[in-house]
Amino acid sequence: MKKNGLILFLALLSNFACQSSSKDSQSPGTLTQTVVSVADTVPELRPIPALERQMIKQGLVNVQTIDSTISVELKYSTTDNFVKKDVYGDLENAYLQLEVAKKLARASTLLRKTNPGYRLLIYDAARPNSVQQILWDEIKVPERQKPQYVANPKIGSIHNFGCAIDLTVANEKGVPLDMGTPYDFFGPLAYPRMESQMVAQGKLTKAQLANRQILRRAMTQAGFRQNTTEWWHYDGLSRANAKAKYGMIK
Repeated sequence: MKKNGLILFLALLSNFACQSSSKDSQSPGTLTQTVVSVADTVPELRPIPALERQMIKQGLVNVQTIDSTISVELKYSTTDNFVKKDVYGDLENAYLQLEVAKKLARASTLLRKTNPGYRLLIYDAARPNSVQQILWDEIKVPERQKPQYVANPKIGSIHNFGCAIDLTVANEKGVPLDMGTPYDFFGPLAYPRMESQMVAQGKLTKAQLANRQILRRAMTQAGFRQNTTEWWHYDGLSRANAKAKYGMIK
């Protein structure tokens, strides 16, 4: 793949050079613009973001290299999150420890077997502890309440060891299923442990609960543990096991 991309790049560059030698040659700056444009079309030639290099160095794997059917939309690479800030910058790929990525691939297979056309959509995966600190600092609740919503960076989230995943299910058109709340929603409506009560009170519909159960079945059958206060969060290992086996992503 990398070799083919490089050949394509050189061929296009050579073609441009030939064209630029004619009497209608373009300005010198056009060569730089063309090189940048070609690099944008060849993923192998794009610079690897610093956060991504850091995770690769620590042995984590890009989830989509294990299962290309899984979609990725990192919410912390956008402003569509509870801090309303892009804290990941250029990072667009989801990384996990290899054993957790393989477990996620099993969940993906189970989902597509029971619901053809559906696919997993990742919102967050491995998260450096430096970003955990940003989330901790930005959350606007009293200090004693913060652990209800964000793991203390001094202890570390399971995300910080590359062993937790935030995700949903997208339908055949790539549209996320209605889970009753958005991602990063704070409150009982997002709590799996409160679902029966929320349905009884008419705050969560049976259809929304059924959608959550589609995700939950695939994930738990693949060996993940459901978080009790976030329908989107699943742990591939316990915090103790993740800490014992893997170093924290700084």
